[in-house]
Amino acid sequence: NPHINFNGNAEEAFTFYKSVFGGDFSTITRFKDLASADFPVPENEAQKIMYIALPIGPTALIGNDIPEAMGKVSESENRSKIAVRAESKEDAERIFTGLSEGGAVEMPMAESPWGSYFGMFRDKYGIEWTIEFPKA
Repeated sequence: NPHINFNGNAEEAFTFYKSVFGGDFSTITRFKDLASADFPVPENEAQKIMYIALPIGPTALIGNDIPEAMGKVSESENRSKIAVRAESKEDAERIFTGLSEGGAVEMPMAESPWGSYFGMFRDKYGIEWTIEFPKA
């Protein structure tokens, strides 16, 4: 299950991912939901996402916002890529086109030297993805 950290825009990003993959969030927990005397939550962090999960096939995409006190996530660093295996060439195109909207395509969808239909990009939230339809 890939787990992605965000700088306060996890809900926006996951709403975008949901628009491409479909389905419903299995869990949404905000920092305010965990607030207590032992775990005080500043007002400006209350609505931020502590944990969100979007089921995708047999797995889930998981994410959260990083509290400001912990510093910022560098959205331009070379993070690990999230690899998605599509069920068809058409499904690969749909996912690639949807998720890469507003992002930067590094390798357009095309036949790969290793025999699959493959593409790679960084989405508008700085997350790196590979989409692949393994023909065999």
